[in-house]
Amino acid sequence: MAEFVTVDRGVAEGVAVLRIARPPMNLIDLQVALEVSAAAAEIAADTGVSAVIVYGDERVFSAGDEMAELAAFTPEQAEAVVADFQSALSCLARLPQPTVAAISGYALGAGLELALAADRRIIGDNVKLGLPQIKAGLIPLAGIRRLSLLVGPSKAKDLVYSGRFVDPEEAEKIGLVDEVVAPDDVFAAALRWAGQFTGAPRLALAAAKRVFEAGTHGHDRARKEWAGLFGTEDQQVGTRSYLAAGPGSAQFTRG
Repeated sequence: MAEFVTVDRGVAEGVAVLRIARPPMNLIDLQVALEVSAAAAEIAADTGVSAVIVYGDERVFSAGDEMAELAAFTPEQAEAVVADFQSALSCLARLPQPTVAAISGYALGAGLELALAADRRIIGDNVKLGLPQIKAGLIPLAGIRRLSLLVGPSKAKDLVYSGRFVDPEEAEKIGLVDEVVAPDDVFAAALRWAGQFTGAPRLALAAAKRVFEAGTHGHDRARKEWAGLFGTEDQQVGTRSYLAAGPGSAQFTRG
C-alpha cells in the first residue's frame, strides 16, 4: 500500500485526483516517485477515468528533490535507480487521459519535472517554480527536454544553468504554465479543465497524446494512430454523429 500517494475518484464524474501527501513540503524521493508511477499505472488502466488532476495540497505541490537521499547515494546506487526514477517522473506523459497539474506554493526540482509531464499546468499567482538541481551539483533527470519543448532551448538553458526561480508572471509569459489563478482557485480551475473530458472520445484522446509524446517522430506516429482508430467505437460513433448532427453531437462511452 502506498504511503504518500493516493488516488481519489470521488471528486467528480470521470475525474481522478492523484495526490502527493508527504508533509510538510511533499519532497520527492525514490519511494514517492515510484508510488506516483504506480498510481499513474492504476489510473491508466481505469477506463472510467476521463481526466486526471495531479495535486499536492493547498500549501504546496512539491518543493523538489529529497536532497538527504541524493546526498547519500553512491555512484553505484545512483546508476541502479536512475532509469526507474526518470521513468517515474515522466509517468504522467504516458497516461492515456488528459492530465493537469494543479500547483500551489512551490513546484521545484523533481516536483516541476513531474508537472512538466502533464498536459496542462495551472498555478496560483503566488507560486514559485524552478529547476534548482544545478545548485546541488546535479541536473534535472526528466525535465530538460520537456522544458525545452515548452519554452524553447535558449530559455530552458537559462533556467537549468542558473537554477533560478520563476515567478507566475514570467512562467505564463514564457509558456511554462498555461493558467494563473488566485491561490484558492487552483484546484477548482484544474477541475473545470478536467471536467470537459467526461464523455470525450477516450481512444482518440489517447492516440493524440501518443503523437505529442513522439516528439520529432510525431508525424510518422500520427499516421499509425490515425489509421488505428478506424473500426473503433470512437471513430464509428464520432463520424456518424458528425454526419448526422454536426460536431459535438457524439455521445462517447468511457468503457
